[in-house]
Amino acid sequence: MAFFMAGSSLLFVNTMLARAVDDSTLITPTTADISDVYYKGKVLRILEVGEKEIESGEKQLFQRVEIEILNGDEAGKKIIIDHGGTFAISKNQQVKEGEKVVVAKTPDVSGGRVVYYIVDTYRVNNLALIVIIFFAVAIYFGRKEGAGSVLGLIFSIIVIFKFIIPFIVKGYNPFLICVVASYGILFLSLYLSHGFSKRSHIAMMGSFISLALAVVINILFVTLSKLSGTGTEEVFYLQFSGMDIDLRGLLLGGIIIGVLGILDDVTTAQTAAVEEIYLVGNNLSFSELYKRGLSVGKEHIAALINTLILAYVGVSLPFLLLYSSQKTHAFWMTINSAFIAEEIVRTMVGSTVLVLSVPITTFLAAWMYSRSKK
Repeated sequence: MAFFMAGSSLLFVNTMLARAVDDSTLITPTTADISDVYYKGKVLRILEVGEKEIESGEKQLFQRVEIEILNGDEAGKKIIIDHGGTFAISKNQQVKEGEKVVVAKTPDVSGGRVVYYIVDTYRVNNLALIVIIFFAVAIYFGRKEGAGSVLGLIFSIIVIFKFIIPFIVKGYNPFLICVVASYGILFLSLYLSHGFSKRSHIAMMGSFISLALAVVINILFVTLSKLSGTGTEEVFYLQFSGMDIDLRGLLLGGIIIGVLGILDDVTTAQTAAVEEIYLVGNNLSFSELYKRGLSVGKEHIAALINTLILAYVGVSLPFLLLYSSQKTHAFWMTINSAFIAEEIVRTMVGSTVLVLSVPITTFLAAWMYSRSKK
């Protein structure tokens, strides 16, 4: 799911392409060439703001701006760029004086000149600040466990970018790579977050069993729905990237990674609930511990299912709005589309595994604590 944003980003980039100049001659780029060079730029002045009428008779927002290149071999160079006009931009995509943007430089194959255009807002520094704020809040309120969670998160990111992605690019089966990586992430992140304790060991066993079930359920649901992994826009671009990637395996692997994101939360919370019940009355039998623990788990299940479904709907909201505007399409056609079907399967796999993880973990915890003494 996390990678679903790539499709939206590509659409955003296309709408941000603008006419550019080296002097006063305007040149219109049609697409970003693979040899594009990208720079950070700063908007020095807004020279002109208004609307331009295009060939169809429609009017598009337009800006002419002066930009200074901030990095690379052209640092300090000032250029004039026509932003909008030929290509549609919204009010939110208009730039302001002092704003930092990403500027692309590409050769104009028709005129033999160099073309500059605004690709996007430069947001790396602000994203870094957001991450720092999150880490600070997590560590301050979570203390030792919060710091462990941050380390677990960093480890997960390293595994994704240093193991999962490189091996998939090399042609290995995406599903197998994601399954192997998921077990590694699960093991280290859970112990980094919660430390080595009986509670962690039980949660780990519950997570391992639940993840194994997730693999089976994932294959079953994807097979039943006859999905091939081609339901999103970014996959369309992958097909023409030259990489030999099993798209169906990529879909299966992505679903497993998505399930992993919340699985350890369920198992650790459920183990903690059973442990607290045991500490209140350590003379409780296995069946009594299991019954009371499952009673708490049922409430957790209800909240988790709602949370998971809303999370997927939130990410897919723009696409759902687009489909709802197509009055010529019947509702069943919308549901039948590959993209919607993939999101439904993602949600159902995740929800099914989370539901099953509650009784599994409760059983393990009740069995372990009923044989313990205070």
